[in-house]
Amino acid sequence: MDFNVKKLASDAGVFFTRAVQFTEEKLGQAEKTELDAHFENLLSRADSTKNWTEKIQRQTEVLLQPNPSARVEEFLYEKLDRKVPCRVSNGELLGQHMTDAANDFGPSAPYGQTLIKVGETQKKLGTAERDFIHSTTVNFLTPLRNFLEGDWRTISKERRILQNLRLDLDACKTRLKKAKTAEAKAAAELELRVAQTEFDRQAEVTRLLLEGISSTHVNHLRCLHEFVEAQATYFAQCYQYMVDLQNQLGSNPPPPATLPVLQVVSPNPAEGALNPVEVMPPSSGTRKARVLYDYEAADSSELALAADEVSEYLLE
Repeated sequence: MDFNVKKLASDAGVFFTRAVQFTEEKLGQAEKTELDAHFENLLSRADSTKNWTEKIQRQTEVLLQPNPSARVEEFLYEKLDRKVPCRVSNGELLGQHMTDAANDFGPSAPYGQTLIKVGETQKKLGTAERDFIHSTTVNFLTPLRNFLEGDWRTISKERRILQNLRLDLDACKTRLKKAKTAEAKAAAELELRVAQTEFDRQAEVTRLLLEGISSTHVNHLRCLHEFVEAQATYFAQCYQYMVDLQNQLGSNPPPPATLPVLQVVSPNPAEGALNPVEVMPPSSGTRKARVLYDYEAADSSELALAADEVSEYLLE
């Protein structure tokens, strides 16, 4: 118990001495040991690396997952060291909706057939997006996080130790200046030599860590190249999927856009439904209409129609 009390008292004394030294420096009442220009440049470079790495990491996360709620959920899973649930991408979800709609409308109808083709392509785009996100997370985001949560924390810790030892060193210098007796001066000089040795040793440790930032840049450069490769692969896949889809749709194009100019809707007396037909420009007192889907006549007063059939009728 006595040992713990003495240690606490000693720590409190050290903290007080450092606080006094720091305050007097801020007030201009005490001298401050300055680091050399090279060391200051290393500190500035390290701070810039940390700040820009944080910004790049955060914005990359936004790029990969624009939904802030989903990002928070993923963050919590990572902190709890649990696997993030696999989500269906927006493209895959859209593709599934299109496929379901096609089955509801009729997969053999022109609209249904096209929905299926476009839906399958959307699923492929969604899968490509998930692959891109996974690749970028592993090869680009993870190294950035490792630096911030590993190397940078170590650098920050050693910098704090160096700052404390610098305060101790300058406090010893102040005590030496204030010493009046030969005995007090001798004790202050001994404390100063010890403090100077500890400061120099810690400065060397911190300097080596700061110089390691160059290796960090090299590592992040390699990761940046991998990010570009992943992004190029992703966009190339998406482009190829869309070209293939265009070719598929080109084999069965919709009616020329210059023919239909308006849509006529006829009520079905039997079912109360609406039967739309696309209408072409009038010519010589008549109109032509292209039937959008099959229609069975309910009685002799109606006309049975087949999909894609063009019917001509007189204007009244």
